[in-house]
Amino acid sequence: MKQEAIELYRKMGLSEEVISFGEKTMEGLKERFDKIDEIAEYNQLKVLSAMQEAGVSESCLLGSTGYGYNDLGREKLEAVYARIFHTEDALVRPQITCGTHALALALMSNLRPGDELLSPVGKPYDTLDEVIGIRESRGSLAEYGITYRQVDLLPDGQFDLPGIKEAIGEKTKLVTIQRSKGYETRQTLSPAQIGELVSYIKSIKSDVICMVDNCYGEFTDLIEPTDVGADLVVGSLIKNPGGGLAPIGGYLAGKKECIENAAVRLTSPGLGKEVGASLGVLPSFYQGLFLAPTVTAAAMKGAIFAATMFENLGYEVIPSAGSPRYDIIQAIKLKNPKALEAFCRGIQSASPVDSFVTPEAWDMPGYDAKVIMAAGAFIQGSSIELSADGPMKEPYAAYFQGGLTFPHAKYGMLRALQELVSEGEVTL
Repeated sequence: MKQEAIELYRKMGLSEEVISFGEKTMEGLKERFDKIDEIAEYNQLKVLSAMQEAGVSESCLLGSTGYGYNDLGREKLEAVYARIFHTEDALVRPQITCGTHALALALMSNLRPGDELLSPVGKPYDTLDEVIGIRESRGSLAEYGITYRQVDLLPDGQFDLPGIKEAIGEKTKLVTIQRSKGYETRQTLSPAQIGELVSYIKSIKSDVICMVDNCYGEFTDLIEPTDVGADLVVGSLIKNPGGGLAPIGGYLAGKKECIENAAVRLTSPGLGKEVGASLGVLPSFYQGLFLAPTVTAAAMKGAIFAATMFENLGYEVIPSAGSPRYDIIQAIKLKNPKALEAFCRGIQSASPVDSFVTPEAWDMPGYDAKVIMAAGAFIQGSSIELSADGPMKEPYAAYFQGGLTFPHAKYGMLRALQELVSEGEVTL
């Protein structure tokens, strides 16, 4: 490292010991980083090819107002997403407010009263509890007579195939597969694993809809779940595919019928995809998608750096430093609330926005425990930007993700380590 960078690190609050430990952590990561760059190169070409094939033009960036009829840019963008995910159709809209909204839209539009929803990988992410009706809530699927069943993963993290076979019944209409770990400490599912699961489910009931919550997983591999049999993938634009530029939005990509159902639910019967003004967001949607493969690569490098550093310090990290990686999230079991708070303080202090703010745990809507979040982001809630969060309960795990550039992700980890050292939680 150049002396000028070392001096700036010192000025920005890092001790000699932390700087040195960070440089030791970097040793041996080149091969892993090179592989990530290879994936990013392929995905960059895939995105570029999709834009060229769809005929994206300057006029696609202009957007629309009011009803949004004949919005060329919106239609071309959805064609681009369909090409990237190799699907029949896609719905990409700023009117989809977040990842949870996108998932709720997919579920509520493709399930009907009397149907059953099955999760074969355990309970979905906490914010879906009230969508499904696991926790009673106004407007849940349960309120509309849609039942829910889940099959937990086996203790070794494998699929409980006999349990899944038994759970699939006449009413099973849709299977939801969460790719990433949420606030669990299981491994993230690879596209290949998802493909095997989808194939098994389809062998039992061929007409069931297999939907994948793809949040945090886009562009981390050469293939996506729809390349291995998933009928529908769903995600948020303020995560990987927005490239840090999309200010809002979500996407669904999959079979035409599933997308049409979602469009009708999002807007109105008889209107569907024909309405929905794009306002002024199309340039950021297009440019963010264009940058997404390399931005995702930077976040993956940051996660590997974090895993390596904290594993070397003796912490349990999921995934482990040397494991294959299929999302941008790194879980670190910090074991006590004081350590989790210190970790999040470090991430917040490394942020470009609100670096002076001290994060505190609070009763965040949709969660069953207080959650502490560090996110000094340009876009509120953007978890492709440097951020960390965790529920204030055992095992007091920090879930670190994002970083629009690797140097920023690296500095965030070093500031988190500095806070842990200052609190006496870590000795170097």
